[in-house]
Amino acid sequence: MNFPNDIRYTSEHEWIRVEGDEALVGITDYAQSELGEIVFIDVPTLGENVAQGDVFGSIEAVKTVSDLNMPASGKVLAINEALDAQPELVNNDPYGEGWIIRISLKDASELDKLMDAAAYQASL
Repeated sequence: MNFPNDIRYTSEHEWIRVEGDEALVGITDYAQSELGEIVFIDVPTLGENVAQGDVFGSIEAVKTVSDLNMPASGKVLAINEALDAQPELVNNDPYGEGWIIRISLKDASELDKLMDAAAYQASL
């Protein structure tokens, strides 16, 4: 299992990687392995402001559908369009090509409420 140190983690298994005043959001390696083969990702919140902890979309695997929760408040700027044709990118590269949304951060101090890699790994 992979636990990159340059990102923050939620207890619901989302990750966020800050890049200036924007950030990428996805699900963790642990989450994708628990879900199994991912077949569809739905993000109806493009262009919307979503509060920390609120649902911004859903992810569908062969056997289940799970909510995607926002790790930090912000506006959903972009959705990873590659996932439309290749949702399995989330399984194959959850921290890279399998990112789900790009957001503009509303309050970077909210990141302090999230776990670092060691704390996330210990929580599993």
